[in-house]
Amino acid sequence: MNWTVPNTESLLRRLTKPKGKIDVVLDTDTYNELDDQFALSYMMKNSDKLNVKALYAAPFLNDKSVSPKDGMEKSYDEILKLLTLLKREDLKSVTFKGSETYLTDEDKPVLSPAAEDLAKRAMDYTPEKPLYVVAIGAITNVASALLLKPEIRDRIVLVWLGGNALHWPDNREFNMYQDIAAGRIVFGCGAALVQLPCAGVVSGFSVSEPEFKDYFLGKNELCDYLAHYAIEEGRRWAQAETWSRVIWDVTAVAWLLDGEFMDDTLLHSPIPQYDDTWTPSNTRHFMRYVYSIHRDVLLKDLVQKLTEK
Repeated sequence: MNWTVPNTESLLRRLTKPKGKIDVVLDTDTYNELDDQFALSYMMKNSDKLNVKALYAAPFLNDKSVSPKDGMEKSYDEILKLLTLLKREDLKSVTFKGSETYLTDEDKPVLSPAAEDLAKRAMDYTPEKPLYVVAIGAITNVASALLLKPEIRDRIVLVWLGGNALHWPDNREFNMYQDIAAGRIVFGCGAALVQLPCAGVVSGFSVSEPEFKDYFLGKNELCDYLAHYAIEEGRRWAQAETWSRVIWDVTAVAWLLDGEFMDDTLLHSPIPQYDDTWTPSNTRHFMRYVYSIHRDVLLKDLVQKLTEK
């Protein structure tokens, strides 16, 4: 796909943190680990700022799934479970299954209800009033929507937790390395992209077992579910009796909120390569790059929002 160069003035305007209430969709591999559940819940608990229009299940493959399709379907079921806990049954009708495979051809979309909904939904927005797409998994659903309807490039702002920091020795990050072709589309198409790099940046947003227990257990039904799930997952992965886990995906939601939760800057979009490296650029379009997370400030807000009665 040969993408036209975006209008720089319009692009920079969309890369400015939004003011007021905005429409958002969430693309999530919710069953993959423990962080997506926190991110989805945090999004719902910020309804004064974030008007959630749709939810998309993303594929994943690890020891909790036997295929990308299986990971996507388990994520879909987990979204529905969380919506029940959050008392947001109204959103079940706009929760869509995503792709069953990863995108492998940079010119050919992977068709799915999620990609088709995003391609159609985003056409109702404009460069002046875009749809905000928070993506916290492999990016095939979003890349496929862009291939289905290239016009939505200028009608969305994509906030993606994917890839490692540019200074990191490699770019072999879970959301990116399974889905590099799709990653190359979102970094190369000229859409307004906010990147939250994993290793080297968001890796600083970790929570320990005693904090999960103290801050969340016994506060409400949702928090009990999140805390028990987090502790079970944390212990499963722990290499020692004392441990902490990064709840990565919360940061992608937080970028949209009115708070001093992180630092970012503008830079030219780099190119993710198939050998798990970045190729920097001084000529490509701009993107916004998060380079620091204010861990304690964000954790305080997360706890306050999720423990509200």
